[in-house]
Amino acid sequence: MASWVVSECSLRPFTAVKIHHKPRPSLPSNTINAFKFKPLPCSAFKVPTLWSKGRNLGGWGLLNVSAPLKVTITSEEDKGKEESTTDGVNNGEFDPGAAPPFKLSDIKAAIPKHCWVKDPWRSMSYVVRDVVVVFGLAAVAAYFNNWFVWPLYWIAQGTMFWALFVLGHDCGHGSFSNNPALNSVAGHLLHSSILVPYHGWRISHRTHHQNHGHVENDESWHPLSEKIYKSLDNATRLLRFTLPFPMLAYPIYLWSRSPGKKGSHFHPDSDLFVPNERKDIITSTACWTAMVGLLAYLSFAMGPMPLLKLYGIPYAIFVMWLDLVTYLHHHGHDEKLPWYRGKEWSYLRGGLTTLDRDYGWINNIHHDIGTHVIHHLFPQIPHYHLIEATEAAKPVLGKYYREPKKSGPLPFYLLGILIKSMRKDHYVSDIGDVVYYQTDPQLYGTNKSD
Repeated sequence: MASWVVSECSLRPFTAVKIHHKPRPSLPSNTINAFKFKPLPCSAFKVPTLWSKGRNLGGWGLLNVSAPLKVTITSEEDKGKEESTTDGVNNGEFDPGAAPPFKLSDIKAAIPKHCWVKDPWRSMSYVVRDVVVVFGLAAVAAYFNNWFVWPLYWIAQGTMFWALFVLGHDCGHGSFSNNPALNSVAGHLLHSSILVPYHGWRISHRTHHQNHGHVENDESWHPLSEKIYKSLDNATRLLRFTLPFPMLAYPIYLWSRSPGKKGSHFHPDSDLFVPNERKDIITSTACWTAMVGLLAYLSFAMGPMPLLKLYGIPYAIFVMWLDLVTYLHHHGHDEKLPWYRGKEWSYLRGGLTTLDRDYGWINNIHHDIGTHVIHHLFPQIPHYHLIEATEAAKPVLGKYYREPKKSGPLPFYLLGILIKSMRKDHYVSDIGDVVYYQTDPQLYGTNKSD
């Protein structure tokens, strides 16, 4: 079942041939190769990376950050910056797949220093606010207990579950506070309450940040290769790109990961984890199991139908929020955005393929997770500084930053973007180091591609 709900592909050797499936002018070789990150030792990161052995995280050693805190600049990079003055423009047309004329350190330098400061009291105030709202909504719905209130409750509470997830997400990145123990306790309480295994998710999400924009190595919502796409039967292909099914992917992904990749977020021996993370996974799975046990008890104590109305349906709404937001932060732009392989991929270029989204009134409720570009590049920045950091970075990013469409009070416009993307963004070529989504005109039995 997971084969159609999560877009993942297996790791494989890939060719050195570079084929661009979006027509574009050829790039000078010095533009393509001028911007490379010098390989960093593990010591350059705040914590070791997923593939690094010999970590000693222990049961509560939780602070793993998805991006390097320090970028080593080589003389080749400096030279490239001086020579690349096109700002991604070739023959008068901006090329989003061209190497940018700036470095990660240039963006970091533009962000005010106070944006990096984490305030645990402020972070905890958001937790208190959200928890009070969650229990308040449940109390109001249970008190009135009528079919006019319940649908409003489900939407509101599902959105609040999503807000709790975002705060736990900040704990996983270490942007909640500088205290690993506080991040751990808060992250477990927040994520376990909505049936998310904190450590299992944290580790796979770190992999997503470290490999964003990479066709094979990314972990979340990256494209199907043409070979894998064509290996799927017609029914699986249709379901994979027919709403609402892709928006219910998350629980299945947690259990069985994705096509071509093995592992469960609950199992300590999963391919997602290294041996030193075993205690972390056992801890999170135990917390998740305790929550399941609590829900089972409540089902007997109050009856399954009240529990379904109070918790089950809001949980489904939360899953839809999670899949919608995470999908649209990497898909659905008016112009096709590149995906990378091989030497063309870098942390910076992959991060620049992410998108900011405006959610109207929901921006504040879900803690400005829509300011996603700077978050992806610098996940250590607390969510309450992301808007200011983004504004400061825009002059450096130039056309590599895509201004989000302004939303009304509620972001209904995103449904149209989602539907359009599902109809057009089906797979990428098996070859080429810079590739773009292609459309299967026969997917729906017609030549419809708009």
